[in-house]
Amino acid sequence: MPSLKKNFFYSGFLTTANYIFPLLTYPYVSRVLGVTNIGLCNFVDSIINYFILFSMMGINIVGIREVAACKGNRLKLSNVFNGLFWLNTFTTVVALVVLFVTVMMIEQLREHWDLMVVGAVKLATNFMLVEWFYKGLEQFKFITIRTLIVKVLYVASVFIFINGQNDFVIYYLLTVLMITINALINIIYSKRYVSFHFRGVEIRKYFKSFWILGIYMLLTSMYTTLNVAYLGFVAGETEVGYYTTASKIFQIFIALFTAFTGVMLPRMSSLLSEGKVDEFKKYLSKSVEILYLFSIPIVIVAVIYAPVIIRIVAGEGYEGAILPMRIIMPLFAIIGYEQIIVVQGLMPLKQDKSILRNSIAGAFVGIILNIVLVSSFKSVGSSIVWLVSELVVLASAQYYIGKCLGVGFQWKRMLKWIAIYMPLTGIVWGVYASPLGNLLSFILAGLALFVYLSLIQIIMPNDVVRGLLNRIIKQG
Repeated sequence: MPSLKKNFFYSGFLTTANYIFPLLTYPYVSRVLGVTNIGLCNFVDSIINYFILFSMMGINIVGIREVAACKGNRLKLSNVFNGLFWLNTFTTVVALVVLFVTVMMIEQLREHWDLMVVGAVKLATNFMLVEWFYKGLEQFKFITIRTLIVKVLYVASVFIFINGQNDFVIYYLLTVLMITINALINIIYSKRYVSFHFRGVEIRKYFKSFWILGIYMLLTSMYTTLNVAYLGFVAGETEVGYYTTASKIFQIFIALFTAFTGVMLPRMSSLLSEGKVDEFKKYLSKSVEILYLFSIPIVIVAVIYAPVIIRIVAGEGYEGAILPMRIIMPLFAIIGYEQIIVVQGLMPLKQDKSILRNSIAGAFVGIILNIVLVSSFKSVGSSIVWLVSELVVLASAQYYIGKCLGVGFQWKRMLKWIAIYMPLTGIVWGVYASPLGNLLSFILAGLALFVYLSLIQIIMPNDVVRGLLNRIIKQG
């Protein structure tokens, strides 16, 4: 079995790269295309991503679980792969048909026909990514190397082909081609592990989990993906530009922890299948400790320095993204904890109905708040919707993990870490309020954060963090 720490290294590197590479291009693209054209591309992409959610449903979660359970047996692996792959093919075709009808019926989408066609290519090829298959096999090294090569080509293409405000269609096309090329490589490489066939394929056995977890993903999108689409319809592309700029920066921060939870899912599933419940709980506890160690100081720095970060990343004209970013950033800790108890806890326990109830609660709150807040408060309202909806989901997920495992929310642990970082808050605010230039003070704040984290690791060492650092040093 591949090393968990090695898997986390590759997956963390990959997930971070998925946001770092766009960050290399975003300062350039945001300045060349402008906030309205950036908002337009993100508006269309949010529509396409919603249809992708419909086409994929719960396959990413079901696929990882099923593949992890039969890796090492080519015949069983092929049967599982083909069952899920052809099921996903069917739902993708249905999604494409529905997308075409939707575009024909809604004038605001017909006006951007060229972008919608490009987005349809993304929808039509996304199912061939089969990332669930490689994650189930824990082939994180392959995923990382392949993606990094394509990302490098993408970055180079952006600087070569994007030269003026009217190049927004080319920008979106390059973004879509990055997905398509990865998908083609993945589907071809998968033949090393499985044989494609259609005869005797079992699809029905995956229906229940596929749809239940898919509905969970769709409902979750009510306050994430659909948030952007609704904001675009109600407030226009410029407000979408503010909101998506703030959310893109947040996604960079959350990337590494998302990688950690993704790596842990197959391993936690294996522990449960082996009946190692105590070890399962131990890993959950370690994950929470790592979350508090990193999330709280990052939230502190990001909230205080939001104006500087926005100016560095997006440039002038994006001041409307500052308040949304400050509202969104606490989600690092909230979603991080939520991922631990859902992805590492409820999913391996196969508590699909509980996960569905979580998403129903969040979606209900999200829909109500979207209607009440977004038309008046625009991008700020969308940020509040996302924050409150995730809090509701977290409360619901905590209830169910407590019911299943007797694991309650550890208030004392959270308050302990908040108290530990109170001095850091004062230090960072003092540096921010100093007469130093924005860039210099930001660098000093980052240095203060690094030193503070290092001191904590010396005083209160975490064995998982220590193991990762040792591995990075050895590989370096």
